[in-house]
Amino acid sequence: MHSWTDTLRFAFQPVVNLTTGGVAGLEILARPEAGDILAEARRDPELDGRLAVLAVRAAAHKETLLPLHVNVFAGTLADLGGLTPLHAAVREAGRLPWEVTIDIGPPYTHVPQQALLEAVSALRTQGFRISADGVGDGDVPLRLLTDMGPDLVKLDASLLARPAAVKAMRTLCEQLGALLSVEGVETELQCAAAISAGAQLAQGELFAPPARLPAADVYVPPRSSGAVTVPKSGPSVREFVRPAALLPATASAGQVRALLTGSPEVSGVLLVDANGLPVRSVHRSRFLLSMSGRYGHALYADRPAAKLGDPPRTVGVDATAWEVLDVVAVGGRGRTSDDVAVVDRIGRCVGVVRLADLVRALAESRVEEAAGLNPLTRLPGSDAITGEVDRRIADGRPFALSWLDVDHFKQVNDGAGFAAGDELIRSVGRALQHAASGSTRVGHIGGDDFLVLAEPEWLDPLAASMLDAPWSAGGRPVTLSLATVLCPPGSVTDHRQAAACLAPLKKAAKSLHGASWVLGRAGLPGHEIRRGSGTAPAQAGCAVAEPGLG
Repeated sequence: MHSWTDTLRFAFQPVVNLTTGGVAGLEILARPEAGDILAEARRDPELDGRLAVLAVRAAAHKETLLPLHVNVFAGTLADLGGLTPLHAAVREAGRLPWEVTIDIGPPYTHVPQQALLEAVSALRTQGFRISADGVGDGDVPLRLLTDMGPDLVKLDASLLARPAAVKAMRTLCEQLGALLSVEGVETELQCAAAISAGAQLAQGELFAPPARLPAADVYVPPRSSGAVTVPKSGPSVREFVRPAALLPATASAGQVRALLTGSPEVSGVLLVDANGLPVRSVHRSRFLLSMSGRYGHALYADRPAAKLGDPPRTVGVDATAWEVLDVVAVGGRGRTSDDVAVVDRIGRCVGVVRLADLVRALAESRVEEAAGLNPLTRLPGSDAITGEVDRRIADGRPFALSWLDVDHFKQVNDGAGFAAGDELIRSVGRALQHAASGSTRVGHIGGDDFLVLAEPEWLDPLAASMLDAPWSAGGRPVTLSLATVLCPPGSVTDHRQAAACLAPLKKAAKSLHGASWVLGRAGLPGHEIRRGSGTAPAQAGCAVAEPGLG
């Protein structure tokens, strides 16, 4: 009599790191040749748990070293109180629990939340990583999502049509210490949207379809210039994490050699203790050189591999790329090519980063940053400011956006000459940079126009330093105009709305005599004249329509 397992096959779909272009893991998908086994598993927790066990065994038969993603319904975890047979299957396959991510999928409706949270806690205690799957297209409550504290959140690609929602989820992931992944990516436009929204991982037909054999290569579209704004502190190390080749700390040199010779893509092996904490780092070239020398195999094959390893270099998951470079710089030059282990908050290894990936990304970010600087003032252009505006909106932070320019600048150039005009612009740019305090950002749009993004409390000293200073070009006195829009949380949805609010305020400021400053508030009509004489247009201001109205 045939069993349903006789007609069940599994396919593997890569989870791709959007920064490195490498495969970060493999999701194992059940592919029955007949019947709807997944529909049955949704109703039968025991069957669903058995599918998870079979998925791990299928991966073991393919001899893949990549981290695995195993799908389990939320109701299964709540009903079974954990997956003890899965833990045993992982151990039998020679894998470690922290190499396996449990993708918890919907439906969540009618699932006992406390029982689910207890099961998640049990899995995490065993060492498994947790992923919240189907977010955005499923029914996971936001409160439950935060209580789960997943290591990974998987969004449905349909949500990319709502970039504000994806960016908000990226912000939530940062607060939870989770990575953000997008599933079902089919086009390059979707890939670009995922990158722009801050997703670190993705999977879908664009990169590689599910296949019976794990994909050796995936297609990742080239990143367009300026697709991602790199913060001053440097990109997060999370963007560069590659799967780590892990073996128990008790592994012999022969076991390490077998792993390295059978996996040419592996640059090194980390030896971890029973809790997943790195204890030794084995570098591929140095290790194989020792083993290939005269008597090397005879001397070392049965001895602990730790004898041929070095103390591991580690960084936390919250580190920046620059902090990784600091770690690499410490110690002898002979170890500059060693992988750096990335560890979670309890010291458990979650992957490695390679120096080449970091250097390439940081070099590209510097080139992109230089390309975006105004050649006259060496200040960033509007893209850097508007990107930061969107981040503050997503974070729910109040901010003030200001537009500063020179009054009658064409007359200045015509009367004093373009060289004097250029020197004036450079002087204004230097003064703005000097006046910037706290998290103030200054940008030069072009010509005599500058953008300033500041905390509201820094407005008065900044305005005083710029408007009270005596300005001149070629001996001719010059004045400046400043327009500011205050944006409390929820008053604008993106930088475009903030800019639209700022435009009439600039017009109002330019209508005044002498050094002027006009201040308005997003969502409210009218404005306040802080500096300047004359009468500004009464209608100047910004009344933002409610979402879905007008």
